Amino acid sequence: MNHATPHVGAPVHSFTQLLSSTRRGARLGRLLAVTELRSRGVSQDLTERAELVVAELAANAVLHGHVPGRCFRLTLVLDPAADRLRIEVSDARGDLRPLPRPTDAASDPLSTTGRGLTLVAALADHWDCVPYPPSGKTIRTELLGAVA
Repeated sequence: MNHATPHVGAPVHSFTQLLSSTRRGARLGRLLAVTELRSRGVSQDLTERAELVVAELAANAVLHGHVPGRCFRLTLVLDPAADRLRIEVSDARGDLRPLPRPTDAASDPLSTTGRGLTLVAALADHWDCVPYPPSGKTIRTELLGAVA
């Protein structure tokens, strides 16, 4: 569902897509996000940051939020007046709440997992996790700068 919502100044643009909780669905979510942002004239820097955030959150939704028969939801909200992009990824597993792993000497430097939310925290100006009724969760991020 794509629609523009009236807003004082510039319109707020919203893009929402349900995607299969598969690696292919996560990849498609990343590609759709980039296509949507480019079509809205979002800066290359913000588009690249958003691409990485969507890739990490979609991968987490597939790996950690998967419930058989349930999809995950990707939502992008562009607010040019506030110069802000909000990215939301909702999945069906509300019982698993994410926390970024601390980066310390005790962690395995050769590990290929466990850094996704640390990357999200570094790229986003803000992120949090809220319940997604009836039993899921939504990871929300905000990225500021050069929306359109």
